[in-house]
Amino acid sequence: MGSTGMIYTATMVFSLIVLIYSSPTVGYDYFQFTLQYQPAVCNSNGTPCKDPPDKLFTVHGLWPSNFLGPDPEYCKNKTLDSRKIANLTAQLNIIWPNVYDRTDNIGFWSRQWEKHGICGSPAIKNDIHYFETVIKMYITEKQNVSEILLKAKIKPEGKKWTRKRIVDAIRNGTDSKRPKLKCQKNTRMTELVEVTLCRDYDLTHFIDCPNLIEPGSPYFCPKRSIQY
Repeated sequence: MGSTGMIYTATMVFSLIVLIYSSPTVGYDYFQFTLQYQPAVCNSNGTPCKDPPDKLFTVHGLWPSNFLGPDPEYCKNKTLDSRKIANLTAQLNIIWPNVYDRTDNIGFWSRQWEKHGICGSPAIKNDIHYFETVIKMYITEKQNVSEILLKAKIKPEGKKWTRKRIVDAIRNGTDSKRPKLKCQKNTRMTELVEVTLCRDYDLTHFIDCPNLIEPGSPYFCPKRSIQY
């Protein structure tokens, strides 16, 4: 191959790489099902929550994610027609509220679908299936972290727990797979803010969560004295 051909080939390869990594549809490897503990979320927010938080873990989102590289976002320019999920809103209001402002629940769900859910094809078929899947995971498949912790006698009483105790309790409810924890330090205490459960590409099995929050991050959970 002459020098002109080599340059042309290199240019085409480079252009293909740029196209792949700049495209919003880059695929995914697994799903993160992230639940947030309402009081800790409100405590970590600069602006107070508009409604008193419940002592519950409720859904933050179901996000297609990658082991390496950026996670897919905004894969298609489509908005949610809230009329299509009207028969699901009663359940969604309970398990997936906008903790900061419950009058904006529909807006919150719309943003989650448009940013994350729409990227979950083929496991996620469409917008209705996305919300039905979340309801199924939280209620039918009992991926409610509040209930999982309660079975291990870990109650939301403001006590301090070790990271191992929390992780072991969650493993018992997720086929012994490792969750991802997110904490937030407020004044003198470190609160458990979020727990992420990870599922495979098809949403059929739990997997060990990759990409755990590392020491040095403000969201890292220490070995001891995690308040919940």
